[in-house]
Amino acid sequence: MSVFAGLVEHLADLLQPLFGAASAAAAIVLFTASVRLLVHPLSRAAARGQKARTALQPKIAELREKHGKNPEKLQRAVLDLHAEEKVSPLSGCLPSLLQLPAFFVLYRLFSGSSAGGAGDGLLDHHLFAAPLADRWTDALAGGGPVGGAGLVYLVLFAVVAAVAFFNYLRTKRTPLPVTGGQDVPGAGVLAKVMPFMSFFTLVTVAVVPLAAALYVITSTTWSAIERAVLYR
Repeated sequence: MSVFAGLVEHLADLLQPLFGAASAAAAIVLFTASVRLLVHPLSRAAARGQKARTALQPKIAELREKHGKNPEKLQRAVLDLHAEEKVSPLSGCLPSLLQLPAFFVLYRLFSGSSAGGAGDGLLDHHLFAAPLADRWTDALAGGGPVGGAGLVYLVLFAVVAAVAFFNYLRTKRTPLPVTGGQDVPGAGVLAKVMPFMSFFTLVTVAVVPLAAALYVITSTTWSAIERAVLYR
């Protein structure tokens, strides 16, 4: 925790001449971009895996016709096909999982619950009028939705909504891959809900400290651009 806090504080000091009082916020954005850059090779591998899984759909359709009356045999055949083609059904999850530790550390640092006082110096930093350790509810209590801190959140919500709408349009155009078996429980509901998943980021931004919200917004924006390039 202290090493992480020291890294963010050092980045904030380096960015102070350019961003002034918002240097810590800029440091969080830069740190998030660095994390995403580190896991980018895994994201590229996940994109290749997705394309490979898409290419397997005709073979999976053949297996469904062959084993449609035996769900267990169909599932086993689909798994064997993935293994034979060296395609992992879960390869797309790894980039997201590797980012969780950084998010949780930021959450702890700016929640005032960091161990041994690590990062206490960061708690006084702001993004314009909004303290990085505050939440949206604090902004509403301090000046309302159009107060100084409230306006910062309105801008952030607008950014999140724009990214979510972009992801919504892309998801609507991308059919869910077939994983074997026509009657997958909940598949119909999942197909309807998936395009709206990105909008749940608005809830996250509203309930976590602003510093953690900046991490989420930067990472979500990076993901949208990355997926648009890798999955084109």
